[in-house]
Amino acid sequence: MEIFANLGLGLETAFTLTNLFYCLVGVFVGTAVGVLPGLGPIATIAMLLPATFGLPPVSALIMLSGIYYGAQYGGSTTAILVNLPGESSSVVTALDGYQMARRGEAGKALATAALSSFFAGTVATILLALFAPPLADLALKFGPAEYFSLMVLGLVASVVLASGSLLNAIGMVLLGLLLGLIGTDVNSGAQRYTFDVPELADGINFVIVAMGMFGIGEIIRNLEHGEDRNLLMKKVSGLMLTKDDLKRIIAPVLRGTFLGSALGILPGGGAMLASFASYSIEKKISPNAKNFGKGAIEGVAAPESANNAGAQTSFIPMLTLGIPSNPVMALMIGAMIIQGIQPGPAVMTEQPALFWGLIVSMWFGNLFLVVLNLPMIGLWVKMILVPYHRLYPAILMFCAIGVFSLNNNEFDIWLMALFGLFGYICAKLGAEPAPMLLGYIIGPMMEEYLRRALLLSHSDPMVFVRSPISATMLAMAAIALGIVLLPSLRKKREEAFHEDE
Repeated sequence: MEIFANLGLGLETAFTLTNLFYCLVGVFVGTAVGVLPGLGPIATIAMLLPATFGLPPVSALIMLSGIYYGAQYGGSTTAILVNLPGESSSVVTALDGYQMARRGEAGKALATAALSSFFAGTVATILLALFAPPLADLALKFGPAEYFSLMVLGLVASVVLASGSLLNAIGMVLLGLLLGLIGTDVNSGAQRYTFDVPELADGINFVIVAMGMFGIGEIIRNLEHGEDRNLLMKKVSGLMLTKDDLKRIIAPVLRGTFLGSALGILPGGGAMLASFASYSIEKKISPNAKNFGKGAIEGVAAPESANNAGAQTSFIPMLTLGIPSNPVMALMIGAMIIQGIQPGPAVMTEQPALFWGLIVSMWFGNLFLVVLNLPMIGLWVKMILVPYHRLYPAILMFCAIGVFSLNNNEFDIWLMALFGLFGYICAKLGAEPAPMLLGYIIGPMMEEYLRRALLLSHSDPMVFVRSPISATMLAMAAIALGIVLLPSLRKKREEAFHEDE
């Protein structure tokens, strides 16, 4: 009965005009971000963080989370209509969605994407409500050693599950850890790696890093080559699915939902890995496998349900453990800190209205998204036709305003530009920036728990293996890294990420 009482509290919190409004704003902006290739939820949330300073904590988090899972919906629109995924997790949707659009079934593909996403989002919200409380209770029993080991496991998982070269992923994580050390040591008061630059005394704000790597870097990369947006149809019709269509998508949607829900919890996995894995599985077991890549409706339903389920279950480790499972969750943790909330299991007991209000708001957000993605498809079609060279000046302006508003310091803008250039170089070298941002966010927390554990144990390093929980997580991290370093498995890992691109 306690779960119903908590959901009642969440409903009371989320079902207010203010929070419903910010939920609608979040999913609307998220859908627009997904429709417009080259922006993405990470850069958008980073740009909007300064705008949330004056909002109540619940409203701010509801809006930012709406942007994230709303982008998963919007990304499918461009993937289907112009074969240009607005989100990396929508790459797989384009394989069959665009082929359906070419033969005049764009409406059917869009309806499949919207309904699959709504079902997956609803199930993921229920799983979030069911599994978050016991995980938070377990996390309350964690000490510094357990938290340190958990973060090690999280970083290793982000390396294992990152796309591209394993060596690049390890290098990016280590770079993120080093960047997290810049600033003043809270224990000794000494400045570290500031190179006598006073602006670096408090460290580098994670908003600057995120905007530079994911915002400016993406702009430079997109301007390097022109985008061909040949829209097949400017008016989409036929948004109703037949009984036969529904029969064909039920099993793929169920499999995609539960696979995405499981993978979304893993650090570094989330929506993109879920969509790729779901599509690969369906292509192997579907009775209609021969039509995959030629316009199979199952090829739209499975990845869309998987990426939306993965997007929403990625909130579980963030809300219960204070550990980000992907860069967006890292930004959400930053938003909580800005609002004066310490991320972790104590949030559920100390701020139950915020915790449960955010969970219940996700159901309202998924409902809003069905309305936004089907009846308003004409608006999204018009947005797709906006040339990118008209978008990027506005994106640059918002990035500069957002960064300057942090400290009213032009040094931050130059620093953002530097990270933007670095982000572009990383993209050219095939180094994914997400592991770096995760390392940057988790690094200072790892250092704090490492020091605390050693202090409590009188500098005995065996404290990390003496605890069964800590030892288990370190062993899992070592096994995962060891297995993926095997040549045969490393080759299969790379093929899994690139076979459907």
